[in-house]
Amino acid sequence: MHLSNRSTRFRLTSITGAFMALVLSLSLWAPAVQAETTPAAVNEKGKVTALTTESAAAFLDTFFDSAEAKAQYVGASVVVVKDGKVVAEKGYGYSDLESKEPVDPKNTTFRIASVSKTFTSAAVMQLVEQGKVDLKADFQTYVKGLEFDNPFDKPVTVENLLTHTTGFEIRDPQQEDIHDDFDKSVSMEDYAKLHMPPVVREPGSAYMYDNFSFLLLGMIVESVSGEPFESYMQQHIFKPLGMDNSSFLLNGKFKNQLATAYDAAHNPLDLYTLSPTPMPQGGMLSTAEDIGNFMIAFLNDGVKDNERIWKESTVKSMEQYRSSIHPLLPNTTYGFEAAFQLPGAGSSSKIITKAGDLIGFSSYLFLIPEQNTGVFLTYNQTGALRNLFYPAFIQTFFPQYAEPIKFKDYTPQTADELQRFAGLYADLRLSTIVSSLKDDGKEPGQLSISDVFLGPRTLIQVEDNLFKDELTGQFTAFKENADGTIYMKEPYLNPMGYEKKGHKPQGFRDVQANSPYAEAIYGLQSLGYYTNDASEAFQPKNAVTRAEFIEDVLKMSGLKASKTTPPADTDWATHPAAGYIQLGYESGMIAGADEKQFKPDQVITRQEAMVMIWRTLQLQYPNELFEDVKLAGQTDAWAVPAIQMMVKLGIHGPEVKVLEDGSVDFLARKPLIRQEEAAIMYQLFTQPTDKIVADLMTKQPQSETSSDEEPAEDTTAPATVTPE
Repeated sequence: MHLSNRSTRFRLTSITGAFMALVLSLSLWAPAVQAETTPAAVNEKGKVTALTTESAAAFLDTFFDSAEAKAQYVGASVVVVKDGKVVAEKGYGYSDLESKEPVDPKNTTFRIASVSKTFTSAAVMQLVEQGKVDLKADFQTYVKGLEFDNPFDKPVTVENLLTHTTGFEIRDPQQEDIHDDFDKSVSMEDYAKLHMPPVVREPGSAYMYDNFSFLLLGMIVESVSGEPFESYMQQHIFKPLGMDNSSFLLNGKFKNQLATAYDAAHNPLDLYTLSPTPMPQGGMLSTAEDIGNFMIAFLNDGVKDNERIWKESTVKSMEQYRSSIHPLLPNTTYGFEAAFQLPGAGSSSKIITKAGDLIGFSSYLFLIPEQNTGVFLTYNQTGALRNLFYPAFIQTFFPQYAEPIKFKDYTPQTADELQRFAGLYADLRLSTIVSSLKDDGKEPGQLSISDVFLGPRTLIQVEDNLFKDELTGQFTAFKENADGTIYMKEPYLNPMGYEKKGHKPQGFRDVQANSPYAEAIYGLQSLGYYTNDASEAFQPKNAVTRAEFIEDVLKMSGLKASKTTPPADTDWATHPAAGYIQLGYESGMIAGADEKQFKPDQVITRQEAMVMIWRTLQLQYPNELFEDVKLAGQTDAWAVPAIQMMVKLGIHGPEVKVLEDGSVDFLARKPLIRQEEAAIMYQLFTQPTDKIVADLMTKQPQSETSSDEEPAEDTTAPATVTPE
């Protein structure tokens, strides 16, 4: 569902606000097509540059001075190693913008987020080579006392944990896990018991990026070694590697050395800490210099300064990809993942990488073992800097990995044969990421794919189950399991995982196939949001209450109810939907002068519902783009900007008509009924709003869409829908 905030227009200075921006985002990084292009000043196609101290420094200075790069960081730290030596180690920008403190690659620490997983894996692999852990063993051999359902004959193995193939139901960090209570301590064991997921797919059958599995790996390290996780990492990883400025605990000197986090508009974010304590899946703090030490040892077959950290065989095993949906699209190794796709070339199996994101921080580690080369980039702003950096570096120094693949002659499949791929696909980890596939019926070997970011485009078949995007040259691949399940891996929205094709919708006994709302209702049924039982009634004409709407929209956004107890004097304190209503207030979707009266069981009007959605979308899309929409009928003044946006974006059902004079009657004051709600939700999943907005912005003078403008205030509306 497209309730995301990836804009640079809104100030997020609180932990809660920043977390909501993160969880409402549909992607792990901005999946813009422009991220696949490199700054022209850095790279000349076909030109190979030897990687030396001089050329590396020149490349880095040119790259970080480019306008494209400067927009993506406040401060950045980078280290490049080759043949056992540091080729370049530099800092750019500021660790703190207000004080103008420059980034020092030796001492400025960053939250390296999921790059932590590489180090947790490295610790597990030490125990494997010592014979203390068996990769093929059920992980419960080493971690006791966790209760969870696994309806399959296969256990979840240690190897499944390492390769993101557990089959677990998604368990990503929750809002309460990111907080400012530095005295709070939650053990890994207590956290795991509280959040332990069931197994919902056969272990080993699919790739889904899995944070929780690396918490369990941290628990294995602690259990098998007999040492606290943080102590083990310090004594057996950081100390022998000379990583003196690395830790999994934010305390002591690390609070002073940590770079300030920033949002996309370069506004500082509050200092925060994480639960559990420590967090093996993403809590590591480090410097570019320290990560350089790790890369040198890893590329030297596990040896640093004549001290062996890992056996050579262990290093080689961590370099090897363990699964792929296609040879050009590998998934994971023990501790690493596939590189960003390069147009026409896919993801080289010769390169291993690890990306990481936390609020206000992003990182990227990539190694090319056969070139004895490693690079680490980290910066104090979540964003796409690495998407620009990686292809620029590869195309400058190692263009052989960017060479387009030459495919053998292939007879594409017919439209009828490709029909099996048609349908809606939802990401296994982020269910709000939805792709719609259709066979275009025009040419053999062609599929039409569309999503909210890039809109429709054509996939051209080049091999069995492998297609090339005609727009960018990126590859999309499919995997068909024996039970009929179909998975897809695409390059934009979430390349670190699979999307699963939805079930065949059975429909409802009171929704006819020729209904103008059938596509939306059946589509949401296919995705699992409605019961897939044709004998049930949908009751399409029933009115929707305020509580029902906010619960539906937040649930479909992949969010869980707030755990904050509503104030006792609110009118929703004891309501069954209280947690979602509370989350609506916390996320800013509900606001007003009277914060005690939500009237949860009152029927919601169409304009009230649209304003709730608008509150999120306006953080991403400038209201000025929609002001030329002429409205007919009756719409209250406080709802006009919301209705104008929804009309232009197509977030509505077929009941909305364009009149002869070009005006639109949104029926704003009428009650919202179930079939109309379904149409709105379906459009939020599938309408290419990013592309619509991009097209609108190209027609607007720059001054009319200034990124410094914030939504205007209007306090004249009813309490639940007052614009902020």
